[in-house]
Amino acid sequence: MNLVLDFLTEKINLKKEDSIIVGVSAGPDSMCLLYLLLELRKKIGMQIIVAHINHNIRKESVLEEQFLSNYCRDFNVIFESMKIEKYQHGNFHKAARDIRYNFYKKLVDKYNASYVMTAHHGDDLMETILMRLTRGSTLKGYHGISLITNMDYYQIIRPMLFVTKEEIEKFNNLKQIPYRIDSSNTSDKYTRNRYRKYVLPFLKQENANVHLKFLKFSKLLEEASNYIEKNIDFAYNNVYKGKRLDILAFLEYETFIQKSIIRKIFEVESSNLSNITDKHIDIILDLIRKNKTGSMVYLPDSLIAIVEYNYLRFQKNVSNYQDYFLELKDGLILENGMKFIKLDKEEYGNDTIHLSSLDIKLPLYVRNKKEGDYIELKGIEGRKKVSDIFIDEKVNKLDRKSYPVVVDSLGKIVWIPKLKKSKYDSKNNKKCDIIFKCL
Repeated sequence: MNLVLDFLTEKINLKKEDSIIVGVSAGPDSMCLLYLLLELRKKIGMQIIVAHINHNIRKESVLEEQFLSNYCRDFNVIFESMKIEKYQHGNFHKAARDIRYNFYKKLVDKYNASYVMTAHHGDDLMETILMRLTRGSTLKGYHGISLITNMDYYQIIRPMLFVTKEEIEKFNNLKQIPYRIDSSNTSDKYTRNRYRKYVLPFLKQENANVHLKFLKFSKLLEEASNYIEKNIDFAYNNVYKGKRLDILAFLEYETFIQKSIIRKIFEVESSNLSNITDKHIDIILDLIRKNKTGSMVYLPDSLIAIVEYNYLRFQKNVSNYQDYFLELKDGLILENGMKFIKLDKEEYGNDTIHLSSLDIKLPLYVRNKKEGDYIELKGIEGRKKVSDIFIDEKVNKLDRKSYPVVVDSLGKIVWIPKLKKSKYDSKNNKKCDIIFKCL
């Protein structure tokens, strides 16, 4: 355990005034970490807060929580626990992880802690890297588990990555460290357990310190990933603005950067990345390179990618939209994100309308476009079909049926937000008492 202790004292440089949140399950790994921190506390004097999650899926969970509570009481350690009453449908392990780290963050805020420490060890790192290599991942994903993760105002530290499961078990026996065993950790039902039982023993026969080689590999990949990520962020911000990808600027980049930009867009636009595969990225690349206006692809999570006039736009599938007719009072937010606000001062542009209550019939309403709609435009004689305006202004076909128009109580269209104003828009020198802006 010398590598772990040296890392904590020399690299992390723990001090007396530090507060540490340590995740403890009551299993052998986390109890070993807690023991090491208690030994350091004797020399340094820092504060330790044990954070325990009762996952509420095994009958032994209550006994494990009580065991850990008693242990913390005996060693004068603050004990914080939470019980998960219900999991959301979907990926159980991801849900549990999200709950766990949200709990840690709350404790960081409560105790003004500098560090969160978890007991991920060398075997965990090897298993994670091998699993991701097998199923596929990103460069960032392939490096597995980080030794140090920098959060906004604290760090997540995983000091046990320097040691294997076997070393932990031997140390626990030597120091007579009590712990509890989760029987599910040996079941072949779980992919990780199969790697642990059948793959890792072979690697350790080849090199007893193979976990340290994986740790070095992980750190190298992480450093490379961080450097590349900065360049990807720059490229992403250069070509993707307002949910639109500038195709001509995008094509200036090399293929690796292009694919990385698309992945980053998916991270922003999709709520379930697990459904996005390399196949979808290749489909998007093909769509971009052909650059044919009006072409589109349907993606997971009800996402659509549409090419329009040298741009690729991402949007949610609105094919199942519903008609709407909403009164425009002091403000309004539509389901598509468009927002109407009432102004008390004059602003000008197609995103703003100035009306006089003497020219129109109040109240005003916002509705979706209807077949046959027309508008009497400002500054010209006659009227024009709203559908023709959508074509002229290059409004995407998918958006046209749900795009809002503003009408008065007689049904006259007074404004097509962000596109065209009607003849009822007051001139600069004419008194108006109604001003709205669309964001």
